[in-house]
Amino acid sequence: MQRLKPQQRLSTKAGFVNHSWPNGYGQRVLQSVDSTNAEAARIVNECAGPTWVFSHKQTAARGRRGRKWVEPEGNFAASLLLPGLNDPAAMSLRSFVASLALYDALRAAVGPAARLTLKWPNDVLLSGGKLAGILLESVPNALVIGIGVNLAAAPKSADVEEGAFSPVSLKTETGFDISPEEFLLLVAQAFAPWEARFRQYGFAPVREAWLSRAAKLGETITARTMNNETTGVFETIDAAGHLVLSTVKGRLAIPAADVFFNEGA
Repeated sequence: MQRLKPQQRLSTKAGFVNHSWPNGYGQRVLQSVDSTNAEAARIVNECAGPTWVFSHKQTAARGRRGRKWVEPEGNFAASLLLPGLNDPAAMSLRSFVASLALYDALRAAVGPAARLTLKWPNDVLLSGGKLAGILLESVPNALVIGIGVNLAAAPKSADVEEGAFSPVSLKTETGFDISPEEFLLLVAQAFAPWEARFRQYGFAPVREAWLSRAAKLGETITARTMNNETTGVFETIDAAGHLVLSTVKGRLAIPAADVFFNEGA
């Protein structure tokens, strides 16, 4: 295991940005691991405070609902262990905190011209394609936030499930090169203030910021669960982070689902 050296100046398309590793956050850097989420769960009793687990390679990466996460070389994989959390409601809202951190880290790297949006509940889109995903997993007295970003290359279409959003990469869409190590610094630095805001002020400012970056807000979308499919206008997310749709049957709050954008919408 090694520790990354803090970089004082990072060259990005947005210019030179001063960065240092955020106070109070640890980090573990691995060459290879089965899954950064799994590693974070294994070290929960060793970490007194928030700790980032970063690996150059994952051999058994996974996404939501046990789906396989394909990770071409040069892409980003890391997990943040947040010890001392045991409230399921507050834990689930960390997906919005992480989404905002990812959005800010990517904007810091490539500048405001990039067409970044946030897709409920936990994806980052670039030019309408899936750039990044977030996986939350609870462990005893802690939360693990797994993050995967297609920095260098997008998975092949055959490697993603049918009907899923087409994956894109940062390099292909913007021409911008950034190493996973450099991106770890950006996302760690972006996460810390959002987490501090959430802890101090609750979900309200996070919710407002997330909605200002949301994909297809005010437009017709479809939410699918294992048993149901609901189409309606994406009105908002509520105080619990649930997706709120205006449907022909009335206003409906959906706690968990896969979201699809209607063709032509």
